Amino acid sequence: MTQHSGRLIFGAAYYDEYTPAAAGPDRLERDMQMMVDAGFTTIRIAEFTWGTWNPAPGVFDFTHIDRALDAAAAHGLDVIIGTPTAAIPTWLASRHPEVLGVTAAGPNKYGPRQNMNILAPAYRLYAEAAIRALAEHTAPRAHVVGFQLDNETKYYDAANADIQRAFVDSLKQRFGAGQEGLNALNSAFGLNYWSNRVGAWEDFPDVTGTINGSLAAAFDAFRRRLVTDFLAWQRAIVDEYRREDQFVTHNFDYEWRGYSFGIQPAVDHFQAADAVTLAGVDIYHPGEDHLTGKEIAFGGDISRSLKDGAPYLVLETQAQGQMGWLPYPGQLRLQAYSHLASGACGVMYWHWGSIHNSFETYWKGLLSQDYSPNPTYREACVIGRELKEHAASLAGLSKRNTAAIMVSNEACTALEWFSLEAGFPRRLAGGGAGYNDVVRWVYDALFDLNIEVDVVPADAPLERLQRYDLLVVPALYSAPQSTIDALRAYATGGGSLITTFRTAVADENVQVWSDRQPHGLSGLLGLGTDQFTRPEGVRLAPTGALARVLDSPVLTGTEPVDLDARVFMELLTPIEAPEGTGQVEVLATYEHHAWSGPAIARRRLGESGSVTHLATWTSPELLRAVVLTVLDERGLIGWPEMLGGTITVRRGTNGRGRQLGYFLNYSHDAVEIALPVSGDDVLGTAAAPGARLEAGTTVTLPAWGVLVVEA
Repeated sequence: MTQHSGRLIFGAAYYDEYTPAAAGPDRLERDMQMMVDAGFTTIRIAEFTWGTWNPAPGVFDFTHIDRALDAAAAHGLDVIIGTPTAAIPTWLASRHPEVLGVTAAGPNKYGPRQNMNILAPAYRLYAEAAIRALAEHTAPRAHVVGFQLDNETKYYDAANADIQRAFVDSLKQRFGAGQEGLNALNSAFGLNYWSNRVGAWEDFPDVTGTINGSLAAAFDAFRRRLVTDFLAWQRAIVDEYRREDQFVTHNFDYEWRGYSFGIQPAVDHFQAADAVTLAGVDIYHPGEDHLTGKEIAFGGDISRSLKDGAPYLVLETQAQGQMGWLPYPGQLRLQAYSHLASGACGVMYWHWGSIHNSFETYWKGLLSQDYSPNPTYREACVIGRELKEHAASLAGLSKRNTAAIMVSNEACTALEWFSLEAGFPRRLAGGGAGYNDVVRWVYDALFDLNIEVDVVPADAPLERLQRYDLLVVPALYSAPQSTIDALRAYATGGGSLITTFRTAVADENVQVWSDRQPHGLSGLLGLGTDQFTRPEGVRLAPTGALARVLDSPVLTGTEPVDLDARVFMELLTPIEAPEGTGQVEVLATYEHHAWSGPAIARRRLGESGSVTHLATWTSPELLRAVVLTVLDERGLIGWPEMLGGTITVRRGTNGRGRQLGYFLNYSHDAVEIALPVSGDDVLGTAAAPGARLEAGTTVTLPAWGVLVVEA
């Protein structure tokens, strides 16, 4: 995986090119020494500097690259080389303006990064020359440990003419190039509506103006494949130069809402990750009083799942960050250990020294513009020292989770077109809740219960799904029959399946199925729906096993539970011929002057399988109770779930085969717990580092504190 598998990576992005002359001629040397003092192992260079070291076609000046490489080598620091292709030089845009992307809003202007058409021949030509020159120049250096392909690659909403031609060619390959293929295309996408039927391939319209969600979804899926192909293309070039011991990574990112929020709509991470040997990620999250650890865990769980549980590298996360993220004392350390607790093999900051000009001047790095050792830097020194001292306990974390969440780019796109709150495109509805909101509603509930999850794609084979006792499928609006069949087999084969509203509504072409929803699963549930609405003034009345869980203060506490239905509700009614013999168990009903019937229901399937369906969006606390109800049925509630709401627990097995437990306090108040397991206090939170702690010992975690126990 990496050259130094027995240690953890700790470092930052470094840009000698951005350092102003006023910082002094010895700034590079002083930076490197401060990194060594902080326990850094690695820096990341070269990305976003294409125009500096390739100032004209065929001209390469590696002065800054060599300065950074030489200084790093002199101080014992490893280096990751980033290919520079996410920001094009001025000469390329000037000579070949066609490389700039054209979106539905019109042609892009030069200036921002990621403003190009990644399919443009001129862009590919000069990008390849730059990648080859950079890789050839840097790969022989012994301390270059890996290469990063591009940066947060997406398709950038580009819909240039060549992209649309390639899309049409892909449709010909899929459906057939003759008239029969066109007929199949028109049928699959429902193009007879509003005279959108395509009569001849040469009449294919500009896709950016379409009102057809099926065609738009197919175009987005095609553009996601362009990203997959682009990264594979870069990997093939780098492979010609890199040594076998040098890894290849990429910093995948997530839907951006001012911070990393949900799955990335413009990239299929599971497909694109085939281009790397080491999964990489950028995770940014709310800070100060809004630090919860949820974004760190969500991004980490996806990243770890990309390579089926293998460790991943956090290539970018915040140090001081943007406004409102300046870490309180203890938070930078808590954040670092939160990444490791999810299975990261290292943490790197964006970036080292805050830049003095341009767009990200106040997206601050570890140091401010005066380069002085501020409190954030001094806390990084503590982290670096601990990571080195305790690497044997902390490195190589692996997990064998018993729960998973299924995610889908296709469902994400579909719910942009058929929004939960309006039924038509979210952009026309003024926003509102989307697919990622449902995913995070589910994920956050599991996180709060200390239920660790893997994340699986909608095309995961049944064999992968069967590893898990619990599989949660949020709002899987669009999916092929093969996915539905896998979910059916999972539940009837003994798994506990939880589905939510807007699951199994449409096929892979976003054509709504013609039977009761959820398609293929209503027969297992014994209930189905063909009507839905907004739940205005609708409350939920828990019953049966759910009511019993809510009545248990041990499981759900003593605070009152919000029983309002919100955003969306399906009206469930019995189906005529349910499969199997199990009885439908209603867990909650609607309370309203007009709407009634089941709101949450489950049905046992065989000896141990079950399907549970939430027909409406509930409060977080009620959703947590539903999950506990399902787990309680199977006897799967353990001590981590019992600590949920008090402390966050993340677990795994470290590189030397010992159980490792992280206890994380995302609070400005100290928290006292009775330790549920015995083991060694790795960091010395409750005793001396390495001291034995027995189960039942009362331990106090300070504000924003971390306890790591090695069993």
